Amino acid sequence: GEVLGPPQTVTLRTQVERPGIYALNVTVSNDRYGNNMRWGFRTNCPRYMVETARGHRDQRHEEPIVLGSPEVPAVVAFQPRAGEFSIEVGELPAGSDTPVLYAADGEQVGVLQKNEEGLYALSVPASVHRAAVPWELQLSSAYGAVYADGLTRWEAGDPIRDSCLWTPDPQSWFPLIENRWLLTPYRRVVYAAPGRAGELTLRAHNNAGYERRLDLTVEFDGDRCPIELASYELTLAGGEAAQVPVRYIMPQGDGPHVARVRVTPADTPEVATYSTIILRPGEAPAARLLDMPIELKPYAHENEQFGYLPDYPTGNQAYFDPRNRPYMRTAAGIATWRDEQWVETRVNDAISERPEVFEGGTFSLSSTKLAFDADGGIYLPATCNGRNVILRSADGGVSFAAYEVPGARGSIDMESFSGHNMPEGPPPFVRFRRTASDPNLRWRSLNDLELFLPEMVDGALVMGEPILLTRDCIGLSAHSGMPSAIVSRGDLVHVAWGEATDPQAEVPGVPTYVGAYDRATDTLREPDLIGYGPPANDGHNSPSITMDSAGRPHVLIGTHGRPFGYSERLEDGSWTEPVLPGEGLSQTYIGMVCGPDDTLHVVFRLWRSGEPYPNASHATLAYMRKRPGQPWEEPKILARAPFSEYSVFYHRLTIDQEGRLFISYDYWSTYWFYRNDHPGDRRAVIMSPDGGDTWKMAETRDLVGETG
Repeated sequence: GEVLGPPQTVTLRTQVERPGIYALNVTVSNDRYGNNMRWGFRTNCPRYMVETARGHRDQRHEEPIVLGSPEVPAVVAFQPRAGEFSIEVGELPAGSDTPVLYAADGEQVGVLQKNEEGLYALSVPASVHRAAVPWELQLSSAYGAVYADGLTRWEAGDPIRDSCLWTPDPQSWFPLIENRWLLTPYRRVVYAAPGRAGELTLRAHNNAGYERRLDLTVEFDGDRCPIELASYELTLAGGEAAQVPVRYIMPQGDGPHVARVRVTPADTPEVATYSTIILRPGEAPAARLLDMPIELKPYAHENEQFGYLPDYPTGNQAYFDPRNRPYMRTAAGIATWRDEQWVETRVNDAISERPEVFEGGTFSLSSTKLAFDADGGIYLPATCNGRNVILRSADGGVSFAAYEVPGARGSIDMESFSGHNMPEGPPPFVRFRRTASDPNLRWRSLNDLELFLPEMVDGALVMGEPILLTRDCIGLSAHSGMPSAIVSRGDLVHVAWGEATDPQAEVPGVPTYVGAYDRATDTLREPDLIGYGPPANDGHNSPSITMDSAGRPHVLIGTHGRPFGYSERLEDGSWTEPVLPGEGLSQTYIGMVCGPDDTLHVVFRLWRSGEPYPNASHATLAYMRKRPGQPWEEPKILARAPFSEYSVFYHRLTIDQEGRLFISYDYWSTYWFYRNDHPGDRRAVIMSPDGGDTWKMAETRDLVGETG
C-alpha cells in the first residue's frame, strides 16, 4: 500500500549442527513483486549473502535492489561482471551525496554521474582490475534503487544468471557464486529391506569459471557407515557437472539411518557443504496408494515425503503403443522398456535415411508428444536445417527415417493416443505458423493453421499438400496440459482450435472451432463454432479434443482462470451448447483423455483460496471426470503448491491401452530463489489404475505392465 503499517519483528533461531550452506527464504502473501513491504534483518551469522528474488514477470528478468531506509548510509557489496558493465542508482533523496564505486582493495573505481534520465550512472570498462571481490557501491542514504549489469540484469556468459547476490556488509561476503549447487539434491530418502544394496546418484557442480578439485567425504550417525562412494575426488572444468554415485546397504534396525556426503572445494575449503542420505527400512510409501492430495512442502517434494526414486526416465510424459509398450521423449531421443531394462535411442545416432536437404544437419525434437500408427510405427516431430521434419521408426525406436514437411517451418501437433484413436496409417498432424504478433496484447497472435494427412507410399512417408484451416488461429498453448488439437477415426479427421479476434470487438472469449476433413471425399467441412473461452485474445485458451468408443468427438473449450466449456458432437453432426463443468472454477491448461468406458478424464491447474494459505490464493493440480450420461463430478485436488501466489505444474495427462491414467508433472514456483536453488529434474509421475478413484506414484512395473 501507499502507507506503511507499524513495524513488526520476529526472531528466528536454529541450531547449526555442522558446516554447510544454509538458506532462509522470506515470502509475503499477495506481494510477489515486493512492492508492499519493507524488511530488514540482524543476524549473528558472520558470513551471509542476500539474494533479491521476486516473483516472475512475463518479460526480461530484472531484480533491482530497492533500499528504503533514508536515515542511514548503505553499502551494496557485489561481484562485478568480468567484462564491461554499467551501474545506475535512481530515486535518491534530495541532498544525497553522489554514489561512489570502490574496488575490493579500496581503490575508487568511479563516481556515478547524473544522466539525462535522472539516474546516477557509471560505465566500468573491462580493463579495470577485478582481482578481488566484493566491490562496494557506497550510498550516503539507504534509499533508492540500484541497477547493474551482471547483478540485477543478465546476459549469456554471466557466471550466475538470474541471481541477484549481494550483501549490505562487505565483511559478510563469502564465495557463494563459485560454490552454488556444489552438491544436489540436498537430501535423498531411500526405502529398502534390511540388507538390500542399491545405488543412488547425486550431482556435483563447479560454478566457477575455471577448473577446480572437489573433495568428497562421508559422515554418518551411528556405529557403521551405510554408504560408500565410487570416488572421493572430482576435478571439474569451469561450469561442469558430474554424477556422484552413492552405494548403500540398508542397515538392520528400525532407522532412520542417516549419512551425509560432504563436498569441499580444494581452493575454498572454508565453504564446504553436504547432501543428506536418509535410509529407512521397509517399503516406500511411493509404492502404495496415496492419501490425496499430495501436499508439496518447500524442499520436501515426492522423494522426501514418499521415498519416490524412479528408475525410469522422468523428463517427459509416457505414451503407449498398440502393444501397450511405454515410450517417453528424452532430451535427445526416446526411451522405452526393452530386454528387461530402460533403453534410450538418440535420434541423431539412429537416422537410417534422410533426404538431401537434411545432409549435414542435426535433428532437434520439437515436441514432447509421440504418435503411433496401428502397426506400432513411431512418429516424432522435429526440425533440421530450418525445416519441419517427421521422424518415423518402424522398428520400435531403434532407427528412424527422416521426412521433410513442405512449406515454411512452424509448430507441429500430431494426433496422439487419447483413448479411442489409433490411426491405421500415419497419424495426421497440424502445423501452426505465426504470421503476426500484437505488441499491445501479449497473448494475442495470428497463425496459419494447416492440416497434413500423410500416407505411406512404397514404404516412404508422403506428406501431401497442406490444407489451410484458418489464418486467424491464436496458436497452441502446450507447456501445461498438452491439449490435443486433432483426433481421427476412419476417414474423418477432427481438428479443434481457437481464433484471435479484433481487439476492438466485444466478444465473450476466444472463439473455439472444430473442423472436419473427410479423407474419403477429400472434403473439408465448414468449421463449427463451438463456443467461447474467456478472456478474448488469450493464447492460453487452447481447446482439447478427444473421442469416445463410438468415434464421437468431445471438446473442452480452453480458458484462462475461468470454467472450461464442454461440448460433444451429436449424431446429426451438430454440437451441444457448451456447459460448464463447474461454476466459478478458475481453470487453465487442459489435459483430456477418454477411458475404455467412455468416461472423460481431465487434469488442469485450479486456483484456490483459503487454507493452507489463508491470506492468499494458491495453485493446485486438479482432476475431474464425466461418466457417460452423467454431469461432471466435483474437482479433486491431486497436488497442492508449496507456496502461495503464482505456480504451474507443467502437467501432461496420458492414457494407456488398458485405460490406466498417467500424469507427469513438474512444479514451478513464481519465486526465482526457489527455482534457482532447486536445480535438476524435479518431474514426477503419478498414475491411477482404476479410472481416477485412487492414485499412486508410478513405478516401472506400472509403466511396463504385462509387457515387462
